[in-house]
Amino acid sequence: MTDRAASQRPFQMVEGGRGGRDSRPAALRRLLTQADLAFIMEAHSGLSAKIVEEAGFAGIWASGLSMSAMLGLRDNNEASWTQVLDMLEYMADATSLPILVDGDTGYGNFNNVRRLVRKLGERGIAGVCIEDKLFPKTNSFIGEAQPLADIEEFCGRIRAGKDAQTDDDFSIVARVEALISGHSMDEALRRAEAYHQAGADAILIHSKKAHAGEIIGFMERWGDRAPVVIVPTMYHATPADVFRKAGIAMVIWANHLIRSSITAMREAARQIRDSESLGAVEGRVASVHDIFALMGNDELEEASARYLPAVAPPRAIVLAASRGSELGALTAEQPKCMVDIRGRPLLRHLVDTLGSSGVRGVTVVRGYRAEAIALDGIATVDNPDYAVTGEAASLACALEALTQETVIVYGDVLFRRYILEGLLATKADIVLAVDASPERRAARLANPRDLVRADRAFSATYLDEAPARLLAIGLGDGADATGEWIGLMRVTARGAALVREELEAMGRDGSLAQADLAVLIDRLNAREPVAVHYITGNWLDVDTMTDLADARNFS
Repeated sequence: MTDRAASQRPFQMVEGGRGGRDSRPAALRRLLTQADLAFIMEAHSGLSAKIVEEAGFAGIWASGLSMSAMLGLRDNNEASWTQVLDMLEYMADATSLPILVDGDTGYGNFNNVRRLVRKLGERGIAGVCIEDKLFPKTNSFIGEAQPLADIEEFCGRIRAGKDAQTDDDFSIVARVEALISGHSMDEALRRAEAYHQAGADAILIHSKKAHAGEIIGFMERWGDRAPVVIVPTMYHATPADVFRKAGIAMVIWANHLIRSSITAMREAARQIRDSESLGAVEGRVASVHDIFALMGNDELEEASARYLPAVAPPRAIVLAASRGSELGALTAEQPKCMVDIRGRPLLRHLVDTLGSSGVRGVTVVRGYRAEAIALDGIATVDNPDYAVTGEAASLACALEALTQETVIVYGDVLFRRYILEGLLATKADIVLAVDASPERRAARLANPRDLVRADRAFSATYLDEAPARLLAIGLGDGADATGEWIGLMRVTARGAALVREELEAMGRDGSLAQADLAVLIDRLNAREPVAVHYITGNWLDVDTMTDLADARNFS
């Protein structure tokens, strides 16, 4: 058998007609007839279809097993064909990829098949695979010697489907179950040829052997009569090059997304159940933002900008004026915020985290080696007196950027995105992110200026959605501290106005130059309630070489 990449096929993609080169059925037809081996991946929902496209696959296998499992049903036609159609419609809406449907037996005789094909066409489905077994079907990997359909009757199903298709490029793949049901290779070839003559656009030859011997043996005798599709679930150790050399057209990875999701869900559920907390999994699972991104929330934001009154996204001010002398030679020619963490400056990681949570318009306050801070997508202001002034003075340099909802953050802090998202969702004009994890107690006592006391301590079982209220910041001995401010806060437009007023007042009374942010927050809290949003870990500030090593692992 010659390598498929070097061979010329007598079958070609149908051009024109009611389909066309740009249709999804045409895309599937190209995959089946192209020179090189094609791969398509199982999906079972709109979400998994998006993940398949995101991964770079060229097509989707809508698995009957997986869709049944999604509904909590067995792969025995317990899910009705109309329920399958509903799921396929969501999948087709969610992706631009061609979808080849696992159509089981066609859900009945020729009449069911032709109605199925028409309905699939209405939903933009590219093709259907039907198997030569009896309705209701049983999964091929269950039991032995399952009865097969009469050849002529099954050929009638294929002809009815081809007559019913509404797109000339729609593909019907005939799945031959002879080998998997214990029949001979001669029987498998006899059935495949009959289905090919009946109009099948491709043949799926199925085997449950742990090696690809049956598949290779079939290809040696089949030649190039029609494209051949395989499902190597059982002979998964076979390298793809073996399939290429055999002349196989398409490989279906048939059920690995549903199986991997079961593994992940079991592990997350077990950890949450055992720990009675989300701390064991939060930060290791997909964030809510990841879901928003997969669902196309960016497009909704763009549409909202076109059709709704404008609502400004939050901005950010990053205080990055200090050198960070504790890092020695690493900050001799650049400020701490520009030290390398896995090939990118620390500040780049921070700015990307802000952007991924919807923050737009990042202003960085520079000081030491200001010229070294030059990143795409940021604005900069300089504090020329950075060496003799504190953080409040650096923030005052960015007053022009402090006009709306704003995140204020130190330039040497890294945190998981969900922390910022929780802060942005907190209903308060001024809110601080405060770490209440007991593991940070020693670090808190070493840096008492960031210690806070709130009107209630953190509790994983506290059900009130209202945030805690700040009572004091900058505690001396830390005895009554309920947590540590991590250097991250958010203000609404009203909160921004309050911060501006307080900074101006500090400038007038002479306290601005030497004040840190804890002093500013304390003054704000005296006139307006400051909220506390508790977190437990999943952040760090980079002050020492040990912190820098941790940051490289963290990122």
